[in-house]
Amino acid sequence: MHTVPKSWERLPFFTEKLPAIEQSIAADSRDILPPMHQRFAALEACGPEDVRVVILGQDPYPTPGHAHGLAFSAEPDVRPLPRSLNNIYKEMVDDIGTAPTNADLRPWAQQGVLLLNTVLSVPAGEANGHKKLGWQKLAQEVLAEVSKRPCAFILWGAQAHKMEDHLTPGDHFILKTVHPSPLSARKGFFGSKPFSKANTWLETQGKSPITWA
Repeated sequence: MHTVPKSWERLPFFTEKLPAIEQSIAADSRDILPPMHQRFAALEACGPEDVRVVILGQDPYPTPGHAHGLAFSAEPDVRPLPRSLNNIYKEMVDDIGTAPTNADLRPWAQQGVLLLNTVLSVPAGEANGHKKLGWQKLAQEVLAEVSKRPCAFILWGAQAHKMEDHLTPGDHFILKTVHPSPLSARKGFFGSKPFSKANTWLETQGKSPITWA
């Protein structure tokens, strides 16, 4: 059984959807990533009132040892960098002139960046292998909750774009581009300058910018 993050436990997902997802995962003989105790790491790192920026991805890295519950982040010792993250760092260097030195994005989460995937589990080696389990309902409810006040939303890829409909209307910053994966990054991710744009918006709201690196 998953441990539900206290600050999010009021969301209906945890009573209405999670038990069936847990049953499906328990019946799946494959190696499921990330480990169960890390699946809600993004929500544990950021309570609803702490979220200033949401970066929305697809599902966890399907390579064992990479995913640890925060979208696009990986364990600090992962080398080479996951390919999507490598492209994120390339864009960051082009955008703000610097990037983190390893794959661990937990310092972003500590500043109020919610690194959320639309699906929170994946069978090893099978990207999108759990997209039909029902995890998306959680992302929908989280987005509706955090968008009750102005927030920055960075939506990468088609699955993330679909979630825009679940935002509570407001004075938000919303940036949608293709996913940073090698398959699509050159079709509009590179050159999108998400990091400087999000910080500029935060400053117009009277909030401190994110230290991205």
